[in-house]
Amino acid sequence: MFMSEYNHTVDAKGRLIIPSKFREALGEEFVVSKGMDGCLFVYANDDWNAFEQKLTSLPLINKEARQFARFFLAGAATVELDKQGRILLPAALREFAGLDKDVVLVGVGSRIEIWSREKWEDMNADADMDDIASAMEGLGLTI
Repeated sequence: MFMSEYNHTVDAKGRLIIPSKFREALGEEFVVSKGMDGCLFVYANDDWNAFEQKLTSLPLINKEARQFARFFLAGAATVELDKQGRILLPAALREFAGLDKDVVLVGVGSRIEIWSREKWEDMNADADMDDIASAMEGLGLTI
């Protein structure tokens, strides 16, 4: 399970250091894809394969299902760690998430999210956790 928050930078070549705690669970090769809310999602290969199976099992006759699968599958790339613990983020994914320099890597259970620091701070500044907690209670989650 991934958790915690780490601040890092993307270098001029598009490389990003993956925190050592995350590298242990991800392995040498893993998947980065477009994510929700303007961030990138990072999955260990086993978790990606399970997610990919769910996506490919969606009904082809459903337009939203096709679009949802396209969003994740076409926007995904396999990446490898270099000897310094960095990955090369594809330019299309950096552009999608607005990753220029300062980024935040966030552990969210079965995946990692990569955010531009600005988007991360804006999203957290706007979050009313009391309202969100009430909505989660409607989904069966209580604290």
